[in-house]
Amino acid sequence: MAITRWDPFREVVALQNRVNSLFREMNEGDSPLTTASFVPAVDVYEDAKKVVLKLEVPGMEEKDLDIRVENHTLTVKGERKFEKDEKEENFHRIERRYGTFYRAFTLPSTVDTENVQASYNAGVLKLELNKKPEAQPKQIKVNVGSQGKLESKKEEQELVGAR
Repeated sequence: MAITRWDPFREVVALQNRVNSLFREMNEGDSPLTTASFVPAVDVYEDAKKVVLKLEVPGMEEKDLDIRVENHTLTVKGERKFEKDEKEENFHRIERRYGTFYRAFTLPSTVDTENVQASYNAGVLKLELNKKPEAQPKQIKVNVGSQGKLESKKEEQELVGAR
């Protein structure tokens, strides 16, 4: 009699693998479901001068990416192609996503849509959108009570002394 260690998640993992294979089989045909095979993760942040988006799209080339700005909407489309060097039946597991993707982002009116910079490094597509100059914060000096009056008197005395 063999003793087998009990794993409470064994059946769950088997079920997950079966469901994944069913979805993969369903998506292999030429159906509308294949138009967006995966959705790359994105980070969006901003500072005083620009809005930055970083999309994870490893294994893609520049020619496979299409970036457009139209009517304050930024769209990023692309396609990650399956490497045909290896036959699909030789794989034990395919977890990376292949096919096309599409992401759209509504841009705030403070962004200068004419000045968008894109760079691609280590599988991350970085889009930098500069803000319009009028949307950038401006520093305003505040004079407080009698201190402002004292500074004004000093400036007057300096001007009188310079004459």
